[in-house]
Amino acid sequence: MSKDMSYAAVMGRKNEIMKKAIGIDFSVFESGSISFDYEKMMRETGYSLDEIQKIQVETCVGNTPLVELKNLTKLARKLAPKGKGARIFMKDEAANPSGSFKARRAATSVYHAKKNGYKGVLTATSGNYGAAVASQASKRGLQCIVLQECYDSRMIGQPEILEKQRACEAYGAEVIQLSVGPELFYYFLTLLEETGYFNASLYTPFGIAGIETLGYEIAMQFREMMGKDPDKVVITHAGGGNVTGTARGLLKAGAKDVEIVGASVDLSGLHMASDKDFNRKSFTTGHTGFGIPFATLPDRSDVPRNAARALRYLDRYLIVKQGEVFYMTEALSVLEGLERGPAGNTALTAAFALAQEMDEDQTIVVQETEYTGAGKHPMPQLTFARENGIEILFGNPDDDVPGKNIILPANPSDIKLRDFDLEKVRASYIKNCITNNKVNEITKDDFDFLIKETKSDSKFVGDVLAELNVKIK
Repeated sequence: MSKDMSYAAVMGRKNEIMKKAIGIDFSVFESGSISFDYEKMMRETGYSLDEIQKIQVETCVGNTPLVELKNLTKLARKLAPKGKGARIFMKDEAANPSGSFKARRAATSVYHAKKNGYKGVLTATSGNYGAAVASQASKRGLQCIVLQECYDSRMIGQPEILEKQRACEAYGAEVIQLSVGPELFYYFLTLLEETGYFNASLYTPFGIAGIETLGYEIAMQFREMMGKDPDKVVITHAGGGNVTGTARGLLKAGAKDVEIVGASVDLSGLHMASDKDFNRKSFTTGHTGFGIPFATLPDRSDVPRNAARALRYLDRYLIVKQGEVFYMTEALSVLEGLERGPAGNTALTAAFALAQEMDEDQTIVVQETEYTGAGKHPMPQLTFARENGIEILFGNPDDDVPGKNIILPANPSDIKLRDFDLEKVRASYIKNCITNNKVNEITKDDFDFLIKETKSDSKFVGDVLAELNVKIK
């Protein structure tokens, strides 16, 4: 008898499909009504940091250069008050085989798939991760399918996503493209079930553990260059894996006093799953449309328990504007001779403004860069935006209205610091936990879990729970 492939039936089998496609039974980590054993889940990768480094070296991943951006530091100091202007460094992850830090995520997942006898790997992504998985699959001799959310209902695709299609296919992957909408996860599940491929999700413990080498390398390379740890590491924040993996790697290197700063492009007002808004945004990742929802509800991902949990590690969260990122992308090319894609330069934009409030003897590391190409370069993205009715202007980036205009700074002094209230994000996370689990009382284990999840304390969690009339058993 053939299986019922209706939407309801497939979604009803999702845990069974995921268990077979990842090889992890997520239920064994559950404890209370809310809590689960996160560290135990991370240990389920079965690979130590040293083993992951060896896995990545086999396919030329990692050990990327740490570069001091001396000219951008000079510019920041020119704009900063006297005595201010931290030195800015950048980890050049574009040196990885597929041109981004996502190669670290993919290397661990693809290795594990090969080791456990899977014939292929499957991932759903419109970004750099698809190219990373395709590249690693080709090195390991596995088949690869990349599922992309690519078009709006007019069948018009974003140039950045189409560039990723080209890259994936160049590495030998089969690319399946969908229009924006809720069918992506359903189609993903059906393909996993039909092919028996490994789910190379962005959000498994394998993927997050792969990024830990990046944080570890930052600490070790910086100590070799400067004899100390950096004061701050700025990380482009989207689904949370970048922040989580890098922070965990820094901690494993003993860099416990480094401030972890997340940065996202402000796309407030645009809905990521809206057909109307899909082609009105100029960033497919690293923006608030992912950064805030995934921080406040990480388990919205394509696995039962998301290993990317940014709130456990974030100390500060900065918001930058679209035009500022395009401006800094050009500045990096012109002043430092490094042409890199805008997504990675989200963190660079935040770091440039942040450096101006720090002392000259302090240091910042921008945690990653990404390759650029025909569709990822600022010019085709700005041209595409204009074709979709977005005004491109020079002026004050604070006048930027996502979906209506992109304001390029008239002067580098127009690039500003904008803090997003992390306490508000933490409170939203707790409220989501209570609402989604439909509870009016929690255990002590749940309470302790919420403290760890929000990097807060008992008073903060207790106050939020009191507002929600939730009791502790």
